[in-house]
Amino acid sequence: MPKNLTTKILEAHLVEGTLIPGTEISIRIDHTLLQDATGTMAMLEFIAMGLPRVKVGLAAQYIDHNLLQTDYKNADDHAFLTSAAMKYGVHLSKPGNGVSHQVHLERFGVPGITLLGADSHSPTAAGISVLAIGAGGLDVALAMAGHPFNLPCPKVMGVKLVGKLPDWVSGKDVILELLRRHTVKGGVGKVIEYYGPGVATLSVTDRATIGNMGAELGATSSIFPSDERTLEFLVSQGRGEGWLPMAADGGATYDEYDEIDLSALEPLIACPSSPDKVVKVSEVAGTKVDQVIVGSSVNSSYRDLMTVCRIVEGQRIAPGVHFHVNPGSRQALENVAQDGGVLMLLMAGVSIHQSGCLGCIGMGQAPGTNQVSLRTFPRNFPGRSGTMGDKVYLCSPETAAAAGIYGVITDPRKLGEIKPYPAVRNPEKYLLDDSGIIFPLEDGSAVEIKTGPNIVPFPDFEALPDSLQAGVVIKLGDNITTDHIMPAGNKVLPLRSNIPAISEHVFEQVNADFPARATAAGNGVVVAGENYGQGSSREHAALAPRYLGIRAKIVKSFARIHKANLVNFGILPLVFKDPADIDLFSQGDQVSFPEIRHLIESGAGQIPVFVNGREITTLLEVSDRQRQELLAGGTLNYVKQNQH
Repeated sequence: MPKNLTTKILEAHLVEGTLIPGTEISIRIDHTLLQDATGTMAMLEFIAMGLPRVKVGLAAQYIDHNLLQTDYKNADDHAFLTSAAMKYGVHLSKPGNGVSHQVHLERFGVPGITLLGADSHSPTAAGISVLAIGAGGLDVALAMAGHPFNLPCPKVMGVKLVGKLPDWVSGKDVILELLRRHTVKGGVGKVIEYYGPGVATLSVTDRATIGNMGAELGATSSIFPSDERTLEFLVSQGRGEGWLPMAADGGATYDEYDEIDLSALEPLIACPSSPDKVVKVSEVAGTKVDQVIVGSSVNSSYRDLMTVCRIVEGQRIAPGVHFHVNPGSRQALENVAQDGGVLMLLMAGVSIHQSGCLGCIGMGQAPGTNQVSLRTFPRNFPGRSGTMGDKVYLCSPETAAAAGIYGVITDPRKLGEIKPYPAVRNPEKYLLDDSGIIFPLEDGSAVEIKTGPNIVPFPDFEALPDSLQAGVVIKLGDNITTDHIMPAGNKVLPLRSNIPAISEHVFEQVNADFPARATAAGNGVVVAGENYGQGSSREHAALAPRYLGIRAKIVKSFARIHKANLVNFGILPLVFKDPADIDLFSQGDQVSFPEIRHLIESGAGQIPVFVNGREITTLLEVSDRQRQELLAGGTLNYVKQNQH
């Protein structure tokens, strides 16, 4: 029977289970990826397992988030991660070398492998036919220890691409079109697989952009076939020997279908404050722009940066517009520099920053009050920029450059009046420089782990009690993001290795009193609507609430990664059987879960919850393994109890 590409890769890595959508499967992981904002805690979790060395084909640790060293915290974390990487056999990418998923695409990824990354945008690797999945840090730490990764078997949505992108339209517009059609919930529980004649017209970096922002659909992952364009990219990186042709079989079927005619697309833009509020650029043209940023997590490759260079060459950025470029990697910046692009940017009035995440996670570059910011980033959740009430739009590099020149949101096709479309291609051979990577030692046993006062050991969590009494600490609506739960930014991100300190910021942007109320409650419950926990993979959005005493979250639906993270730290992920029952809950209510331990042990799928004298039914949709982890008080407890 003909198979799609996702099925082929999953079958080749299947350890347990059957490929039936929704049932739990376990897959072997080939590569793991950590970045410093998630990696500090994940490395502490790995160390807690007591292993002398990682047991995965290739483990990589990137330092790309916490680059602002406003005090000792980030520098201490970097020293800790460097020493831990050297001790345990992990590749380390130094500060300024680039964003994790872009550097991994450039230097390590090969077709057909699996990658588990503690960064929700790890599916950037779809660009070279890697099945990359974002996960919480503990799941990645377990994969580093040689454990398979457990997940609900995804459906596969086949997206057929036909035609060819017209001038001034690029890969960003493809994924914005999918977000316009399917929203931030449209990919939940699915892998988005691209096929069709239009695929061959897209470069690897165009494909990487599309794969990166598949995370904004809520997708488990995205995947492109491995073809001549893939070979072309790997050869340009000096890694052509790793190429394998890979594609869906002729006649392969998918669980769902969509089709995009690339030739019919026009420039698109996501309006504040969600990646799926997508309209044609022409519909918001004329809006005054104060800030433009190109790069960081996505659209930060050579092709994207050099396109901006060629557009602004000989032009000047409009007065009153602050235009920033954040290269995705040192490699991209070096190759742009080699081709004269840096001078083009500087002469146009553009500010060039170090390679890293920067403004994408609120680490600097916050816009001013009521200012409009156009960014080629993947997310524009409220306040993520570091400014409350921000007005952040998401767009392509072409649209960003047009706004920079004209000072207002402008359909980039208008640029055709002053110059032809640059049609930049990636280099046939990149200038290669791996000096920013520290490769593993053959024997790191003598390396001493460096820790500073901000490195606090992983907290101990007790097992689930026989029955549970808890208070509703907060009640929320739909589409609550991990940015709402656990903010990023230069104040909070440096505390990722210090759970007691970072827990003081939980729900800071929603209700600053939450930590105090959660602590006072003893045991707490969070009640919310649909798609709870969308966005970043940050496990701290589960770990810090658990530290504050949150024992259950009752919602209409969960985002995949956050639900897994809740189980990892012993928080019950319950779903309303009748969504209307949310109206029975108010902040401050007392909730009881009688005989909860027995119910979970017995495999009950329906969990009765009592609030204000009424019994309501909630659903516990977890695997048998996850039940054992919940009973133990979290995955790390369970692993320690079952180590042989």
